[in-house]
Amino acid sequence: MNRAPATAKLNLALVVGPRRDDGRHELATVLQRIDLADRIAVEPARELSVKGFAEDTLVRGALQELAAAAGAEPRWAARIWKEIPVAAGLGGGSSDAATALRLANETLPEPLSAEALHELAAGLGADVPFFLTTGPQLGEGTGTDLTQLDLPQDYWVVLVLPRDASKESTASVYEAFDERGGEQGYAERRARLDESLAAISRASDLAALPPNDLASSPLAKELRALGAFRAEVSGAGPAVYGLFQHREPAALAERALRREGRTWLTVPTWYG
Repeated sequence: MNRAPATAKLNLALVVGPRRDDGRHELATVLQRIDLADRIAVEPARELSVKGFAEDTLVRGALQELAAAAGAEPRWAARIWKEIPVAAGLGGGSSDAATALRLANETLPEPLSAEALHELAAGLGADVPFFLTTGPQLGEGTGTDLTQLDLPQDYWVVLVLPRDASKESTASVYEAFDERGGEQGYAERRARLDESLAAISRASDLAALPPNDLASSPLAKELRALGAFRAEVSGAGPAVYGLFQHREPAALAERALRREGRTWLTVPTWYG
């Protein structure tokens, strides 16, 4: 049985522009893996089964699409061990799907090429192709056009999932963005993103990245008050992260914010 971690991600920046002709939004996002992960196992079987997480649809759908693309029957047994909170803006479902794709593809007599697997993943969700890569990436277009970034990895991450938080649907988040005219000034924010990325040489330089265009949280302000050099909502939320230069203040912040909900103390990672 092939096994691998399926890591969570942070959107270290998320700059959103106007709606495209295909109905989706132009965006630019900085994607970073963190050392909080589900685990996925896949092995050949007589029929398709996915166990361990009753709410799964993405892994099953990914394996069905892989089989169709390969001209084969979807004959795999997959198992999911969940650690990443669901619908938190951390990409857990997308990571599970990408990891299952990669593991199952390795079992095929003629595996799909990296390019074909990327194209298949892009059809499953905007975040899925990222989890087939290594290292931080700049996602452009709808988020699936990826360019590897050389970003510092020497910092600590405090994650907070607010108690009783519920994630709005992606459609409603973007509708609210459109209603408030959020696309205005996109070119300037995108230019700021490019300038900030070009100037990064140490972890604290990540503070200059533009804020999340889709979501905000008062917990970000609290994380900064506790010593974070950057704090934002990840994706459309509701999870909030704070980046810290040293472990001790990060650990103190993580403990202090347990009153607000579930918390994690973790680090960036290059690989899944």
